[in-house]
Amino acid sequence: MKQITRRTFISTSVMATMGLTLRPAYAAPLKVAGMHTVPVENAWNSRLHLALHQAHNAGEIEYLMSENVLNPDYPRAMRQYAEEGVALIVGESYGVEREARQVAADYPGTAFLMGSSGRPSGNNFSVFGTWNHEAGYLTGLIAGRMSKSNIFGAVGGYPIPEVNRLINAFRVGVDEVNPNARHLIGFIGTWFDPPKAKETGLAQIDAGADILFGERIGTADAAKERGIYAIGCLLDYGPRYPGTVIASDVWNFDPILAAVVNDVKAGKILARDYSEYSWMKHGGNDLVVDRSIVPEDVISVAMARREDIRTGRFTVPVMDEEPKK
Repeated sequence: MKQITRRTFISTSVMATMGLTLRPAYAAPLKVAGMHTVPVENAWNSRLHLALHQAHNAGEIEYLMSENVLNPDYPRAMRQYAEEGVALIVGESYGVEREARQVAADYPGTAFLMGSSGRPSGNNFSVFGTWNHEAGYLTGLIAGRMSKSNIFGAVGGYPIPEVNRLINAFRVGVDEVNPNARHLIGFIGTWFDPPKAKETGLAQIDAGADILFGERIGTADAAKERGIYAIGCLLDYGPRYPGTVIASDVWNFDPILAAVVNDVKAGKILARDYSEYSWMKHGGNDLVVDRSIVPEDVISVAMARREDIRTGRFTVPVMDEEPKK
């Protein structure tokens, strides 16, 4: 296994303001920096880290990474990587949109790919969104049939479009098969605080919820403690919570990464929205089910609809507005 250059703190000051120019093509592995504001164990960041790590081990890229980069330090860290000649910087700009876009403008020879609710900008600031709402909808079809109380909880980080559409898609699936459903929604105001997510989940259980949708890590801990079911989000939580997580909507960053790496290797520095590669037809998201718990007739309904989504016969609605109780 190839070693990854790992940084947890960046303190070098940056003097220059002009970027480097990319060569038209790359014979050696592309040098890519992954920047994370939280530990890479966080669900969303773990999907980026896994894809980058696998590409590194396959010899497709040289992966450098930093985690726990606070928002005030984020633009400075971006500049340092650009100064060092990194060809592609992958990260998140949700809390530093203006500053991150300015850094990209200062380094026109560096490609930037940021998780963002905004649009591409300039000539080199590309974006992507987390579009696993299709699989989220499918988990709702399953949860709606598995509940006894008809009360469903959901714990999210912030009510931004990427989070809202996941919770809303789950709710659409639940309501389709369970007209008596009631929904409890909670946002914890942070991307990584498992104890707070657990606390919010416990409050929803106390209010009657018997299935929790865990957009944030820690939600399934509440479900496990109280002996109810949970839905995993972004990655397959079944192995971590056997008997508790009955289904997960898995998001795969690999198709997005492959598309942008191919573009940069071909000498293209683009301002492009790569979100389309998150869709199920590209393998960007999918459903995982614990068949030892979920009845086969429930699974068959979800899998039939999954095939309809993959082939374009059914489209899951995109609802980015903040979900209401």
